[in-house]
Amino acid sequence: MSCGKKDSCVCQIVQEIVRVQDEVAANTNGCCSTGCDKAIRNLLSPIGVNGNGNGPTTVPFALYCKGDCEPFIGSGVFRAPVGGSGMTALRCVETPIFRAKKFVDKDKDREKDQCCVQLELLLPVTMGGSTPGPTGDGKSICDFFPGNSIRNLQATGICLTVDLNCFCGIVCLDPVTPLPVSEFKMDEED
Repeated sequence: MSCGKKDSCVCQIVQEIVRVQDEVAANTNGCCSTGCDKAIRNLLSPIGVNGNGNGPTTVPFALYCKGDCEPFIGSGVFRAPVGGSGMTALRCVETPIFRAKKFVDKDKDREKDQCCVQLELLLPVTMGGSTPGPTGDGKSICDFFPGNSIRNLQATGICLTVDLNCFCGIVCLDPVTPLPVSEFKMDEED
């Protein structure tokens, strides 16, 4: 039960996002105002939102927690090289923006009840190619999108599994094709 209703609207929307993303990925013909319904329709548009037939591949979204209605800020740790030393360090990233990868519930015959999903962390990327992280206190989605500098989202390959029944709200961004994981790098810190 979610937000006092029998079914979870957040879960149902994310199930639809995963379904259409899978459809776009499997479609060899290039099939591919902000809101989840519009974002899902745009993702399935045969000409794509940019009009050239090479449409986006992802409906990025943010989730709002039950109770406090604060955005859910996902975080993950990864190993990154330190300069040219051959050494590595553990680094942490956080973001309120996700890509649904797949549902992980065990009962595949009851798709309607599947609400545990693997989410990939997507980082906002500036026009200069950096991933600046949040401004302010980092508790608002807008803190991750400073000014007019964000041009795309960066796939990180960092995933977490969540139970969508623990959220009461979702906001979808316009469909995008995130920069590939192979281009993921964080600016080094001293």
